[in-house]
Amino acid sequence: MENVTILDHPLIQHKISILRNKATGTNEFRSLTDEIAMLMGYEALRDLPLEDAEVETPIETCMTPMLSGKKLAVVPILRAGLGMVNGILALVPSAKVGHIGLYRDEVTHQPHEYYCKLPSPIELRTIVVTDPMLATGGSAVEAVDFIKQHGGRTIKFMAIIAAPEGLKRLHEAHPDVQIYVGHVDRCLNENAYICPGLGDAGDRIFGTK
Repeated sequence: MENVTILDHPLIQHKISILRNKATGTNEFRSLTDEIAMLMGYEALRDLPLEDAEVETPIETCMTPMLSGKKLAVVPILRAGLGMVNGILALVPSAKVGHIGLYRDEVTHQPHEYYCKLPSPIELRTIVVTDPMLATGGSAVEAVDFIKQHGGRTIKFMAIIAAPEGLKRLHEAHPDVQIYVGHVDRCLNENAYICPGLGDAGDRIFGTK
């Protein structure tokens, strides 16, 4: 699929395997999520625009490339998406952070927005939406819908693992969004959990049940 990148780097794959292990505790899970987000961000941000700036080295003054334009915006889908933010901020400390909160209707299973705060001017920024799990794709599609409604135009989506169903749904709903995934798993089960997956990412990042 065009605009879909599976990041099969050995370090990313190794760290995802440790995430999957049910014996991996909260502290290590959180650290690994950071590290995976940083490794994924390194690839996902490959096309950030550059412009030459004047810098004085110890030897002479030169023109040298630096990031150009408005800064990056990182927008986690609450709450699990928060676990990927620091990894990206480690690469681009000047990035602004927005938040999108969604809850799922227990009857219809459709996502609804309960919170949305985006850095301004959002239309001039490269926006990276984060969520460790791309399962049904409902929350991802809804989050990108909200960002576009607020004026966002250049959007990337990062997930550590994805189900084929969710990947297909997000790509079909938003073919212009660049999607970066660490691993595509087998399928969703009857409870819409990714298999083999890694359980509930939010619970494992924050130590809740």
